[in-house]
Amino acid sequence: MKNFKMVPILLTVALLCSCNAIRVPKSTMDHQMGAMQQNVIPTKSEWKTSGTLKAKEAIPITITIKDKSNKPIQSFETVHTKKMHLIIVNKDLSYFSHLHPKYKGDGKFEISTTFPAGGDYQLIAEVTPKGGVDNSVEKHWIHIDGPIPKSKPLIPDQKLTTVVDGLKISLSFDHLMAEMNSNMTFTFRDAKTNKSINHLQPYLGAMGHAVAIKTDLTEYLHIHPMTTNENEPEVTFMTYFPKKGVYKIWGQFQYQGRIIVAPFVVDVPKMNM
Repeated sequence: MKNFKMVPILLTVALLCSCNAIRVPKSTMDHQMGAMQQNVIPTKSEWKTSGTLKAKEAIPITITIKDKSNKPIQSFETVHTKKMHLIIVNKDLSYFSHLHPKYKGDGKFEISTTFPAGGDYQLIAEVTPKGGVDNSVEKHWIHIDGPIPKSKPLIPDQKLTTVVDGLKISLSFDHLMAEMNSNMTFTFRDAKTNKSINHLQPYLGAMGHAVAIKTDLTEYLHIHPMTTNENEPEVTFMTYFPKKGVYKIWGQFQYQGRIIVAPFVVDVPKMNM
Protein backbone atom coordinates (compact mmCIF):
# COMPACT_ATOMS: atom_id res chain seq x y z
CA MET A 1 0.00 0.00 0.00
CA LYS A 2 1.43 3.32 -0.93
CA ASN A 3 1.33 6.27 1.49
CA PHE A 4 1.42 9.92 0.54
CA LYS A 5 2.92 13.05 2.00
CA MET A 6 1.45 16.18 0.45
CA VAL A 7 3.72 19.21 0.17
CA PRO A 8 1.79 22.38 -0.76
CA ILE A 9 4.37 24.72 -2.28
CA LEU A 10 3.10 26.66 -5.32
CA LEU A 11 1.65 23.49 -6.82
CA THR A 12 0.82 20.30 -4.93
CA VAL A 13 3.58 17.70 -5.12
CA ALA A 14 3.34 14.28 -3.51
CA LEU A 15 5.79 11.82 -2.07
CA LEU A 16 5.10 8.19 -2.89
CA CYS A 17 6.69 6.80 0.25
CA SER A 18 6.50 3.04 -0.16
CA CYS A 19 8.48 2.94 -3.41
CA ASN A 20 10.62 6.02 -2.68
CA ALA A 21 9.42 7.83 -5.78
CA ILE A 22 8.57 11.47 -6.12
CA ARG A 23 5.80 12.11 -8.60
CA VAL A 24 6.09 15.67 -9.83
CA PRO A 25 3.45 17.40 -11.96
CA LYS A 26 2.89 15.86 -15.36
CA SER A 27 1.05 17.68 -18.12
CA THR A 28 -2.29 16.32 -19.25
CA MET A 29 -2.76 15.60 -22.92
CA ASP A 30 -3.45 19.26 -23.59
CA HIS A 31 -0.26 19.92 -21.60
CA GLN A 32 -1.85 21.91 -18.79
CA MET A 33 -0.34 21.46 -15.35
CA GLY A 34 -2.31 19.62 -12.68
CA ALA A 35 -1.97 18.56 -9.05
CA MET A 36 -0.53 15.10 -8.51
CA GLN A 37 -1.30 12.01 -6.40
CA GLN A 38 -5.01 12.69 -6.34
CA ASN A 39 -5.85 9.04 -6.92
CA VAL A 40 -3.17 6.37 -7.10
CA ILE A 41 -4.49 2.82 -7.40
CA PRO A 42 -2.26 0.45 -5.36
CA THR A 43 -0.46 -2.19 -7.43
CA LYS A 44 1.80 -5.20 -7.09
CA SER A 45 4.04 -6.64 -9.78
CA GLU A 46 5.45 -9.97 -10.90
CA TRP A 47 8.60 -9.98 -13.05
CA LYS A 48 9.78 -12.87 -15.18
CA THR A 49 12.70 -13.40 -17.55
CA SER A 50 13.57 -16.37 -19.72
CA GLY A 51 16.78 -17.80 -21.07
CA THR A 52 20.28 -16.99 -19.89
CA LEU A 53 20.68 -13.45 -18.61
CA LYS A 54 23.84 -12.44 -20.44
CA ALA A 55 25.12 -9.04 -21.52
CA LYS A 56 24.57 -8.07 -25.16
CA GLU A 57 21.99 -10.82 -25.69
CA ALA A 58 18.26 -10.21 -26.11
CA ILE A 59 16.41 -10.92 -22.87
CA PRO A 60 12.60 -11.26 -22.85
CA ILE A 61 10.98 -9.57 -19.84
CA THR A 62 7.39 -10.05 -18.69
CA ILE A 63 5.82 -7.71 -16.13
CA THR A 64 2.41 -8.56 -14.70
CA ILE A 65 0.65 -5.76 -12.84
CA LYS A 66 -1.74 -6.89 -10.10
CA ASP A 67 -4.11 -5.24 -7.67
CA LYS A 68 -3.82 -5.38 -3.87
CA SER A 69 -5.74 -8.69 -3.92
CA ASN A 70 -3.07 -10.16 -6.19
CA LYS A 71 -5.40 -10.32 -9.20
CA PRO A 72 -4.16 -9.10 -12.63
CA ILE A 73 -5.36 -5.60 -13.49
CA GLN A 74 -7.15 -5.66 -16.84
CA SER A 75 -7.22 -2.06 -18.09
CA PHE A 76 -4.68 0.77 -18.06
CA GLU A 77 -4.75 4.43 -18.97
CA THR A 78 -2.60 5.69 -21.85
CA VAL A 79 -0.17 8.22 -20.35
CA HIS A 80 2.01 10.23 -22.72
CA THR A 81 1.02 7.90 -25.57
CA LYS A 82 1.98 4.66 -23.75
CA LYS A 83 0.40 2.26 -21.25
CA MET A 84 3.73 1.55 -19.57
CA HIS A 85 6.98 3.48 -19.27
CA LEU A 86 9.96 1.34 -18.27
CA ILE A 87 13.16 3.01 -17.05
CA ILE A 88 16.31 0.88 -16.77
CA VAL A 89 19.49 2.05 -15.03
CA ASN A 90 22.54 0.23 -13.78
CA LYS A 91 23.87 0.50 -10.24
CA ASP A 92 26.28 3.38 -10.87
CA LEU A 93 23.80 5.21 -13.17
CA SER A 94 26.18 5.13 -16.13
CA TYR A 95 23.48 3.38 -18.20
CA PHE A 96 19.98 4.72 -18.87
CA SER A 97 17.16 3.43 -21.08
CA HIS A 98 13.50 4.49 -21.45
CA LEU A 99 11.39 1.73 -23.03
CA HIS A 100 7.72 0.93 -23.59
CA PRO A 101 6.64 -2.71 -23.11
CA LYS A 102 3.58 -3.83 -25.07
CA TYR A 103 0.39 -4.69 -23.25
CA LYS A 104 -0.75 -8.25 -23.93
CA GLY A 105 -3.88 -8.29 -21.78
CA ASP A 106 -4.64 -9.79 -18.36
CA GLY A 107 -2.24 -7.36 -16.68
CA LYS A 108 0.75 -8.61 -18.68
CA PHE A 109 3.37 -6.42 -20.42
CA GLU A 110 6.20 -7.82 -22.54
CA ILE A 111 9.43 -6.51 -23.99
CA SER A 112 12.78 -7.86 -25.15
CA THR A 113 15.90 -5.80 -24.56
CA THR A 114 19.68 -6.11 -24.29
CA PHE A 115 21.97 -4.95 -21.51
CA PRO A 116 25.37 -3.49 -22.48
CA ALA A 117 27.45 -5.16 -19.74
CA GLY A 118 27.24 -7.43 -16.74
CA GLY A 119 26.12 -6.22 -13.35
CA ASP A 120 23.03 -5.18 -11.43
CA TYR A 121 20.26 -3.14 -13.07
CA GLN A 122 17.18 -1.54 -11.61
CA LEU A 123 13.97 -1.72 -13.67
CA ILE A 124 11.32 0.90 -12.87
CA ALA A 125 7.86 0.42 -14.38
CA GLU A 126 5.19 3.14 -14.39
CA VAL A 127 1.55 2.31 -15.10
CA THR A 128 -1.82 3.93 -14.41
CA PRO A 129 -4.64 1.43 -13.86
CA LYS A 130 -7.94 2.51 -15.42
CA GLY A 131 -9.58 5.15 -13.27
CA GLY A 132 -6.34 6.24 -11.63
CA VAL A 133 -5.16 9.83 -11.86
CA ASP A 134 -1.45 9.31 -11.25
CA ASN A 135 1.01 6.54 -12.09
CA SER A 136 1.87 3.64 -9.85
CA VAL A 137 5.59 2.79 -9.72
CA GLU A 138 6.98 -0.75 -9.48
CA LYS A 139 10.69 -1.54 -9.10
CA HIS A 140 12.71 -4.68 -9.71
CA TRP A 141 16.42 -5.61 -9.67
CA ILE A 142 17.98 -7.93 -12.24
CA HIS A 143 21.52 -9.33 -12.43
CA ILE A 144 23.14 -9.72 -15.85
CA ASP A 145 26.05 -12.11 -16.38
CA GLY A 146 29.13 -10.78 -18.14
CA PRO A 147 32.14 -8.55 -17.55
CA ILE A 148 31.29 -5.74 -15.12
CA PRO A 149 32.90 -2.39 -15.95
CA LYS A 150 34.68 -0.60 -13.14
CA SER A 151 32.22 1.62 -11.35
CA LYS A 152 32.77 5.35 -11.76
CA PRO A 153 31.83 7.73 -8.95
CA LEU A 154 29.28 10.35 -9.88
CA ILE A 155 30.78 13.80 -9.47
CA PRO A 156 28.49 16.86 -9.71
CA ASP A 157 29.02 18.84 -12.90
CA GLN A 158 30.91 22.09 -12.37
CA LYS A 159 29.33 23.52 -15.50
CA LEU A 160 25.82 22.45 -16.46
CA THR A 161 26.40 22.43 -20.22
CA THR A 162 26.90 19.43 -22.47
CA VAL A 163 27.07 18.71 -26.21
CA VAL A 164 24.90 15.88 -27.56
CA ASP A 165 24.47 15.04 -31.24
CA GLY A 166 25.34 18.55 -32.46
CA LEU A 167 23.32 20.39 -29.80
CA LYS A 168 24.74 22.43 -26.94
CA ILE A 169 22.37 21.88 -24.05
CA SER A 170 22.47 23.85 -20.80
CA LEU A 171 20.63 23.13 -17.57
CA SER A 172 19.63 25.80 -15.06
CA PHE A 173 17.45 26.13 -11.94
CA ASP A 174 15.67 29.14 -10.49
CA HIS A 175 16.95 27.69 -7.20
CA LEU A 176 18.30 24.26 -6.34
CA MET A 177 17.37 22.96 -2.91
CA ALA A 178 15.81 19.85 -1.43
CA GLU A 179 12.19 19.91 -0.22
CA MET A 180 11.30 22.91 -2.37
CA ASN A 181 9.63 23.30 -5.75
CA SER A 182 12.09 24.38 -8.40
CA ASN A 183 11.88 25.34 -12.07
CA MET A 184 14.44 23.33 -14.06
CA THR A 185 15.15 24.62 -17.57
CA PHE A 186 16.96 23.00 -20.50
CA THR A 187 18.20 25.48 -23.14
CA PHE A 188 19.23 24.42 -26.66
CA ARG A 189 21.76 25.91 -29.09
CA ASP A 190 23.54 24.69 -32.17
CA ALA A 191 26.94 23.40 -31.01
CA LYS A 192 28.78 24.93 -34.00
CA THR A 193 27.05 28.27 -34.46
CA ASN A 194 25.78 28.82 -30.89
CA LYS A 195 22.46 29.92 -32.37
CA SER A 196 19.24 29.09 -30.52
CA ILE A 197 17.36 25.96 -31.56
CA ASN A 198 13.70 26.86 -31.97
CA HIS A 199 12.15 23.77 -33.47
CA LEU A 200 12.09 20.97 -30.93
CA GLN A 201 9.47 18.34 -31.67
CA PRO A 202 6.99 16.77 -29.25
CA TYR A 203 8.21 13.50 -27.76
CA LEU A 204 5.67 11.07 -26.29
CA GLY A 205 2.99 13.73 -26.12
CA ALA A 206 5.11 16.46 -24.49
CA MET A 207 8.01 18.78 -25.30
CA GLY A 208 10.33 16.58 -23.29
CA HIS A 209 10.71 14.15 -20.42
CA ALA A 210 13.19 14.14 -17.54
CA VAL A 211 14.21 11.46 -15.08
CA ALA A 212 16.25 12.12 -11.93
CA ILE A 213 17.62 9.40 -9.66
CA LYS A 214 19.60 9.84 -6.43
CA THR A 215 23.00 8.15 -6.55
CA ASP A 216 22.01 5.57 -3.92
CA LEU A 217 18.90 4.80 -6.05
CA THR A 218 16.54 5.53 -3.16
CA GLU A 219 14.78 8.45 -4.87
CA TYR A 220 13.23 8.44 -8.35
CA LEU A 221 11.59 11.32 -10.22
CA HIS A 222 9.92 11.25 -13.63
CA ILE A 223 9.10 14.81 -14.64
CA HIS A 224 7.03 16.32 -17.43
CA PRO A 225 7.44 19.89 -18.67
CA MET A 226 5.54 23.07 -18.08
CA THR A 227 6.76 24.39 -21.46
CA THR A 228 4.40 23.68 -24.35
CA ASN A 229 5.76 25.83 -27.20
CA GLU A 230 7.98 23.99 -29.68
CA ASN A 231 9.13 27.30 -31.16
CA GLU A 232 11.14 28.24 -28.09
CA PRO A 233 14.79 27.31 -27.40
CA GLU A 234 14.09 26.08 -23.89
CA VAL A 235 11.93 23.58 -22.01
CA THR A 236 11.02 24.16 -18.35
CA PHE A 237 10.03 21.53 -15.81
CA MET A 238 8.71 22.11 -12.31
CA THR A 239 10.42 19.60 -10.03
CA TYR A 240 10.88 18.72 -6.38
CA PHE A 241 13.91 16.95 -4.91
CA PRO A 242 12.75 15.12 -1.74
CA LYS A 243 16.15 14.83 -0.06
CA LYS A 244 19.55 16.44 -0.27
CA GLY A 245 22.28 14.60 -2.15
CA VAL A 246 23.71 13.93 -5.59
CA TYR A 247 21.23 13.17 -8.39
CA LYS A 248 21.76 12.20 -12.00
CA ILE A 249 19.30 13.81 -14.41
CA TRP A 250 18.51 12.69 -17.94
CA GLY A 251 16.56 15.09 -20.16
CA GLN A 252 14.93 13.50 -23.22
CA PHE A 253 13.89 15.56 -26.24
CA GLN A 254 13.22 15.16 -29.96
CA TYR A 255 14.92 17.25 -32.63
CA GLN A 256 14.77 16.60 -36.38
CA GLY A 257 13.41 13.13 -35.72
CA ARG A 258 16.25 12.21 -33.35
CA ILE A 259 15.84 11.43 -29.66
CA ILE A 260 18.34 13.51 -27.71
CA VAL A 261 19.32 12.38 -24.19
CA ALA A 262 21.16 14.99 -22.12
CA PRO A 263 22.68 13.76 -18.82
CA PHE A 264 23.67 15.99 -15.91
CA VAL A 265 24.81 15.39 -12.33
CA VAL A 266 23.77 17.90 -9.66
CA ASP A 267 24.35 18.21 -5.92
CA VAL A 268 21.10 19.21 -4.25
CA PRO A 269 21.68 20.98 -0.91
CA LYS A 270 19.50 20.75 2.17
CA MET A 271 16.73 23.32 2.51
CA ASN A 272 17.73 26.25 4.70
CA MET A 273 15.57 26.47 7.80
